[in-house]
Amino acid sequence: MGIETATPIQEQAIPAILSGKDVLACAQTGTGKTAAFLLPILHRLTEHPHDYIDTLILEPTRELVVQVDQQLEGFSYFTGVSAIPVYGGRDGQSMEQERRALKQGAAIIVASPGRLIAHLNMGYVNLKHLRHLVLDEADRMLDMGFAPDIMGIVNQLPRERQTLLFSATMPQQIRRFARELMRQPVEISLQVSKPAENILQAVYEVEDDMKAALTSHLLEGKQRLERIIIFASTKIKVKDLAGQLGRMGMNVADVHSDLEQEVREERMRNFRSGALRIVVATDVLARGIDVKGIDLVINYDVPSDGEDYVHRIGRTARADASGVALTFVNRKDRRKFDRIEQTIGIKVRRMPMPPDLAAHMKSAKSADRSSSGGGGKRPPRRFNPRSGGGGGGGGSRK
Repeated sequence: MGIETATPIQEQAIPAILSGKDVLACAQTGTGKTAAFLLPILHRLTEHPHDYIDTLILEPTRELVVQVDQQLEGFSYFTGVSAIPVYGGRDGQSMEQERRALKQGAAIIVASPGRLIAHLNMGYVNLKHLRHLVLDEADRMLDMGFAPDIMGIVNQLPRERQTLLFSATMPQQIRRFARELMRQPVEISLQVSKPAENILQAVYEVEDDMKAALTSHLLEGKQRLERIIIFASTKIKVKDLAGQLGRMGMNVADVHSDLEQEVREERMRNFRSGALRIVVATDVLARGIDVKGIDLVINYDVPSDGEDYVHRIGRTARADASGVALTFVNRKDRRKFDRIEQTIGIKVRRMPMPPDLAAHMKSAKSADRSSSGGGGKRPPRRFNPRSGGGGGGGGSRK
């Protein structure tokens, strides 16, 4: 597969896992965590084959289930190890395929908690001989409220097992959770809450009604940027922005939880292959999605905290590549971004607004002052990124 050098998390985790110890590992996104737990598990399975379900890997989202299963398929190609992804959002035929694999005892199950519980409740899943439990993106699973589901699954597992917990952050709730599940784990912690050094970070201070115009200004004519992800805070903003960029002739698609799973997967395949250039997404893509060659990440809205910021911009500059991350900060989010800068330990460079947008913002403020002074003037029309003047193309639909 072209991998020649182990990453730091792999160097530390693989020997501990091979020795049979529980491992509590914390490392930021894009550091090779998936291979860190898959390779030693596959090694053990090739040395000591197992007739039952050997390994359960739990992931917080469907996208991560698919991604880990694809990496597993690559790593296990010459081993004969059987594996099945188990996740919802598909048709009844997939449920039947999962049922057959679970009954026959596929060696490795990569699953979302909710879908696996649906199978467990039907009584045909035998986890009594399980040797490995992996909780991947554990902090994300707890944030999404999966703790009761996970404990319900764990209660059906043998006590004598190896438990591996991988997390991008290590808050106290993760440590408490680990104490319930693990036995004297080896703890590994690498560079928590620090963006990769080869990401060029910058901030534009811009209000919401000018964000779409700024986005189009930054992207128009930049064909050398082959893959771009834009993160927005809500599904409505994602849909609106993708629609506006699409009407400008840009190769763009939106990705969010309202879409059918097959549509999301197709759009991500197109993005990976280069057939799709720009993806506008909610945080469904912020964690663990492995797409090589992302040149630019735009935070259309400020993330909720420093950890989410690191995950979002970590989509670029993966595996020692370089990349650019831009964040749009409005007046009400300035304090929030100050806290993010404190978390990551740096002051992010502020960029000046492009002159034509700055002039429009200045005239809009002047018109607002005149209107508030009782002159009865109409408020300024939204900025049109094509013409530089009025029109409805540049703003978010209310």
